[in-house]
Amino acid sequence: HRRSKPTDLATFGANVRRERVARKITQERLAELVDINPRTVQKIEAGKLNILLTTVWRLQHALDCSWDSLMRR
Repeated sequence: HRRSKPTDLATFGANVRRERVARKITQERLAELVDINPRTVQKIEAGKLNILLTTVWRLQHALDCSWDSLMRR
C-alpha cells in the first residue's frame, strides 16, 4: 500500500486540466457540473488537494473521460 505523493496529485491535476481544456470547459463550468467550488477545481488542477474517490468519479463523469485518462502518469 502506497501513500499519495505530491507528484501523484500534480499528475492527476494536470490530467484533469488536460481533459477539461480539450473539452473547452471552464473551471467554473466544471465546478458546476461536479457540484464543487471553482476554487476547489483550481486546487485540484494545481495538485494541491487530495480529493475523495467520489469526487474523482464525479469529475470523470462530468468530463466524460476514462478512469485511465485521469490516472495515467
